[in-house]
Amino acid sequence: MGRAVRKLSKKSNRPRAKSMLTSAELEVQPLLSSDISRTSLTEHGFIFKYDSETSDLENNKVPTQTKANELLYPYYLRSFSLDYDIINRPKFYRKLQPYIPLGDTITTEPYTQSSLVTIFAIWNTIMGTSLLAMPWGVERSGLIMGLVLMFFIAGLCLYSANCILNVQVLHGNENGEVAQLSKKLLGPWAAVIAKLFSFVILLGANICYWILMSNFLYYSVNYLHDLLFAGDNTIAFEFNSTNLLCPSNAEFLISANSPRPFSLYEKIWDLHKTVPIFLVLIVAPLLNFKSATFFTKFNSLGTLSVLYLFLFVVIKSYSWGINLSTPIVNGLPDISELYKNTFPATSGILTLSLFIHNIVITIMRNNENQKHNGRDLTIAYMLVLITYLLIGITFYVCFPLAKSCIEDNFLNNFPSTDVFSIVARVFLFFQLLTVYPLISYMLRVQIFAALELSIYPSVLHVVALNCFVVSICILFAIFLPHIGTVIRFSGAICGFVYIYTLPTMLHLASQRSRNLLSAGSVLFHVTISIIGLANLIAQFFV
Repeated sequence: MGRAVRKLSKKSNRPRAKSMLTSAELEVQPLLSSDISRTSLTEHGFIFKYDSETSDLENNKVPTQTKANELLYPYYLRSFSLDYDIINRPKFYRKLQPYIPLGDTITTEPYTQSSLVTIFAIWNTIMGTSLLAMPWGVERSGLIMGLVLMFFIAGLCLYSANCILNVQVLHGNENGEVAQLSKKLLGPWAAVIAKLFSFVILLGANICYWILMSNFLYYSVNYLHDLLFAGDNTIAFEFNSTNLLCPSNAEFLISANSPRPFSLYEKIWDLHKTVPIFLVLIVAPLLNFKSATFFTKFNSLGTLSVLYLFLFVVIKSYSWGINLSTPIVNGLPDISELYKNTFPATSGILTLSLFIHNIVITIMRNNENQKHNGRDLTIAYMLVLITYLLIGITFYVCFPLAKSCIEDNFLNNFPSTDVFSIVARVFLFFQLLTVYPLISYMLRVQIFAALELSIYPSVLHVVALNCFVVSICILFAIFLPHIGTVIRFSGAICGFVYIYTLPTMLHLASQRSRNLLSAGSVLFHVTISIIGLANLIAQFFV
């Protein structure tokens, strides 16, 4: 009898934690991704130790059923589910709710959040490092076309996200996600596609972040070098009247007017050849932990970085004033274009920048009043749109050089001597340094689950996977170091699946199951998918 009591007590007091996996900028974002079902997690036994802030994952423990799943930065979000939900922004916040033992079971208090918290969670989750590329996106499309695309893509993304929510209400279960809905209404192949493209989103985010970290590290070290060792031979391509750079023209000036050989420092510390490799020394030791708990303690860096970036753009733009017709390097007038044929680059960026579809069910599930889901999602998208307008349009309109000088990372338009831009780079570098291991952790969990392995099968498995992912990131940072290109292709590819196709197919399948399918509905929703396909194809011709 005593042994049975002790056994029951031990069983009832065993901690079963909830975990939230949230996103982040993705910038690549978008940054990111998808989900692993509760079934997969139960099979592989992923669970956090409850009594330790720094504990690793334990195997062979079955997670309890929970409702709470929360998002990104917000330190005001306090609980989450062990359902594996990946987000388009690389932030994971972990706060465990108190557990109440009842007999030999463990339950948790249901968690809900107000509409205000839900709105800001969506807002923070959607916004990512694509903020850095937004002015370049406006330049690629032209001013008026950029405005049209922002409103049009935002409208499409909002509509398709609402389609997912409506289908979930009609056909989903308490813990279902897009992959589960796809399997139920479309077939197993659709669930496989949903999960496969979640890998693509995460890998795209990793690539984008590696390029950005290399950039931030390069300019930060350059700033210190210039302070200590700068002399007459220091290369600085800046326009004294504006204290801004036009890197494309700067490269021309190097070959034409500065034929001197590079110094030893410049050969060793090269942005596109050596720094992406040196970055391995900093990042690699952070990738092989069994738990990502340590990095979740730095979520506030993300909030501070975005806030600083917003203020940085507003203050700089105010100091420049409005400049819609400015002289280019050779003195010829450069008038801002209203429309450009390269606008598909902008639509690709915006597709990823407004991406939240893979986790929209998870976020809205915790909304206190489910009747307000549509309204709250609309308000959140409006806030995101306003943010992108303020960053992208304001920087573009006020930029005092030729608009073609705007970089896909607008911080590259500021010289290494600009203290405010250096502070932004340092902030963002340390933010991404904590985010990258989290994204790698998410990718590892998904891949190993797909291979029916445990979350940490062995050190060899983990190191081999990390080496593969880091190698891809390094290759991109060396041979294609353009985040605008990475973002637009990631957005176009994954957006075609998650924004333009799966939601519309789910909506049509739902209507067919209820005998409500009409020719008009088919035509409208197929047109949305065609738009997504055209957006993807157009990326190869920009």
